[in-house]
Amino acid sequence: MDITTASLSRQGTRASNQDQTGETVGDRSACFVVCDGVAGLPGGEVAAELARNAILTRFDGENHLNAQSIRDYVQEANRAILDEQQATPDYRRMGTTLVSLFIDRDYKLAYWAHAGDSRLYLFRRGWLYHVTTDHSLVQQMKDAGHQTDEINSNLLYRALGMASDGAEASYSDVVPVEDGDAFLLCTDGFWHCVDEEQMKSALQMVNTPNEWLTLMNQLIQKNSRGGQGSQDNYSAVAVWMGSPEEATLLHTLSDAAQFFPLRD
Repeated sequence: MDITTASLSRQGTRASNQDQTGETVGDRSACFVVCDGVAGLPGGEVAAELARNAILTRFDGENHLNAQSIRDYVQEANRAILDEQQATPDYRRMGTTLVSLFIDRDYKLAYWAHAGDSRLYLFRRGWLYHVTTDHSLVQQMKDAGHQTDEINSNLLYRALGMASDGAEASYSDVVPVEDGDAFLLCTDGFWHCVDEEQMKSALQMVNTPNEWLTLMNQLIQKNSRGGQGSQDNYSAVAVWMGSPEEATLLHTLSDAAQFFPLRD
């Protein structure tokens, strides 16, 4: 199955960019990774880079997917961060979020792992699915039916570098991939500024994953000029399976107005 990808990573208004993205597309399988260093703690950018590199270095795109191997990749990424915490006292509390997508190209299967509040979305047959659940206090409170207006959205209960007990991430079941599926991996700085309806509307106006990310980035920048944009780093990777023409067809003028200045 053909795979087309695009990625972006922006600093926002932060002093540095602690996000990391990466991919490996082999003949039989593919791997995509997005990491976001935990804010407010020294070494976040180091943790994000260690995690990304540990997974991509071990991943072999010339073999079919193996669920246990993927767990091993993520556990190795966690160990790399824990080892660096021990070696560098200034980084003893560093950590990173992770969202990673794995595709078996021959068998048309997908598998993913995540830790923290970086997200994976799947767009299929005109519908959007948020397939990961944030490992955050805000999400826990929402799930329990409580108000979350006064809660710090950056409080995570799971991230790489936080656990040595095997609970470093959550893992999906193996899911069949369909021709036309579109995946989006992104950090919280991205999804805080582009809601799910805007993601879907943008997808319905483009022909490539690069155009999709460009359109959503324009929306983030437009909001930023209006005082509503991202103060955080924001990063995303778009992955299109096969030929997603059916997902990129119709839009209304009201949808388009979010992205383009319409004139009389």
